Amino acid sequence: MSLLSGFFNQFRKPDGFVLALGGGGGRGLAHVGVLEVLEEHNLRPAAIVGTSIGALFGAMYAHTPDAKLLRDRVYKFLDSEAFGKLNIPLIEGAEMEDTTWLSRLTAVARQSILYTRAATDIAVADVNTLIEMVEELSEAKLFTELKIPLYVTSVQFPTGDCHLISKGKLGKAIAASMAVPGVFDPVEIDGSRFVDGALSSELPSKEGKMVATMGQVVVAVNVGARPHPGKEPTHVIGMIDWATQIKALYLRQYKKAFADVLIEPLVGFTQWHDFSNPDQEIERGRDAALEKMPELLKLLAR
Repeated sequence: MSLLSGFFNQFRKPDGFVLALGGGGGRGLAHVGVLEVLEEHNLRPAAIVGTSIGALFGAMYAHTPDAKLLRDRVYKFLDSEAFGKLNIPLIEGAEMEDTTWLSRLTAVARQSILYTRAATDIAVADVNTLIEMVEELSEAKLFTELKIPLYVTSVQFPTGDCHLISKGKLGKAIAASMAVPGVFDPVEIDGSRFVDGALSSELPSKEGKMVATMGQVVVAVNVGARPHPGKEPTHVIGMIDWATQIKALYLRQYKKAFADVLIEPLVGFTQWHDFSNPDQEIERGRDAALEKMPELLKLLAR
């Protein structure tokens, strides 16, 4: 590239944006609100990078870029029998004040057969149910069927290497990105096993930068958790959960630096397994996206 062309490229209109959707379980419902606001401003991502729940919602939107339809499908799924099968049942004594996912899981395990499985296996839930659910929601069978290019983060087991998957069977790739260690077994893809992409890329803005072509900006949506200041752990499991949240918090801070526009819905205190207030989480996503819209439109020279 000549110096002259480089000079004029400074004033060149950006070639769209890459949308990086972070992981966070129920907090990821905010992604739906963000997509709605983008669509209302006639903005469609050139590509989507997704982690965990961000990979699922990203795939649904990449196949059918219609935010209203996405919201309707999410609501329908949350009321479905398939979603119920994913929930670890709460039984007597499990309704405890400390509702972190590890504490909830431990409370159930102590009073059921899950305790035996937790002591002898590496997972307590059926990963095949997760794969079936993802395949039904994503609609497409292969990445090539999507209208918007999609990239999914996942971590190889047991090496810990981070991978960005963008080809092959869509359902398994998304399920792998959502396979929370200890809850689901690793998902096998082409002879290798993969687990939750949030372990390395809860906010996949760096991966978004890798995907972006020259001139594209990266819009990242952070739906990560924050430890609640009014709730202190009362046992060892709770302390481990707290430490995990702190590590993830600082890892996300590092990843934020790769985003050109950072959207942060106020969902940090929602537990990952809590999908009980979709309206609230979606609205938080809308509010955060609307706040950042002037910044994004300026970057895109709209």
